[in-house]
Amino acid sequence: MTGAVRHFLDHNAGAPLLPAARARMIEVLDLAGNPSSVHAEGRAARAVVEQARAEIAALCGTRPDRVLFTSGGSESNAWMLHQARGHQARGHQARGRQARGHQAAVGRLAVSAVEHDSVLAAAPDAPRIPVDDQGVVHPHAVAAVLDRLPDGGAGALVAVMAVNNETGVIQPVAEIAALVHARGGRVACDAVQAAGRLDLGTLCGAVDFLSLSAHKIGGPKGVGVLVVGPEIEPAALIPGGQEYRRRGGTENLAGIAGFGAAAAVLGATDRAAEAQRLAALRDRIQAALADAAPDVLFPGRDAAFGRVPNTLSVVLPGIAAETQVMRMDLAGIAVSAGSACSSGKVAASPVLAAMGLGDLAGQALRVSLGAGSTADDAEAFIAAWCRMAARRNRAAAE
Repeated sequence: MTGAVRHFLDHNAGAPLLPAARARMIEVLDLAGNPSSVHAEGRAARAVVEQARAEIAALCGTRPDRVLFTSGGSESNAWMLHQARGHQARGHQARGRQARGHQAAVGRLAVSAVEHDSVLAAAPDAPRIPVDDQGVVHPHAVAAVLDRLPDGGAGALVAVMAVNNETGVIQPVAEIAALVHARGGRVACDAVQAAGRLDLGTLCGAVDFLSLSAHKIGGPKGVGVLVVGPEIEPAALIPGGQEYRRRGGTENLAGIAGFGAAAAVLGATDRAAEAQRLAALRDRIQAALADAAPDVLFPGRDAAFGRVPNTLSVVLPGIAAETQVMRMDLAGIAVSAGSACSSGKVAASPVLAAMGLGDLAGQALRVSLGAGSTADDAEAFIAAWCRMAARRNRAAAE
């Protein structure tokens, strides 16, 4: 493959490392101090952590002490769900039946049917909140599930992601959160795919727990954050003295530094202009594929609250997702069949299955664009995909 032109259209799995993030990481690699040490070297390392914490807090429109570092989005999601293990969580905001400062046990859990695997696998027995055929979690569906819980969902934790990683569908998180809070529950929001695409300040203001991952925004792999609401004290998933005594383990100093640098770049980006550029590329791909294969499907295209502009789910009936991914790879194009957190396994998408696509759930590709995506990338994908569709049509006609 040396010298071959490659087109990377899998940004939802992991965006290329930003130069600013790489430079910041290199700067701190030689720091000898442990951020928990009180000597000069330790204080220098601590300053790196706190600078990054402040940069991420600014992106989220929250206080730095609300930002807690983890090993990535999956750990952050696990930490959110850990709050539903019967632990006491202090200081609920003045919402619904809960008064500020009240001790409230979070002992029940409900999750949407289209959550990331790190949520679904961690909560196998939790009630699933169904979605419509476009993958939208409607507030009335949340209410129906809460009605079946004791006390109408009082003290429950509801997990609803902000943006689906496979379809790009945007969920009405603020409306759902208002409903859950009115019943005395809390909301955990996987916002990993929302960073740079939605207003994180609005999301953080609506929910109680929010997860982010560095490598989705051009930071390094292996570092994430859990953002907690004002005055909420999360039960520790990993006991220890770090992160305000909320998460044990020596901080990943270089990773944290890179995350902060990427957050600073993202915060300075014209989000509206970038959204317009990416939407044009996505719509060009969608229109070309529809012209080439009238039976192609775009799950989530008509979602009630729209899709983020960088993501397109494409179903080509008759060809398994694994085969499609391999053919695109051979054509020099990197795409996926859904979540990238399944150890390389390509299987039918549980997200698309929850949307009612049946066998077609195993015949979908995900195209996800990013800051480096160009018109050449889009045209290369269109050409390769159309060749694949034409080959399918010829085989069907024989």
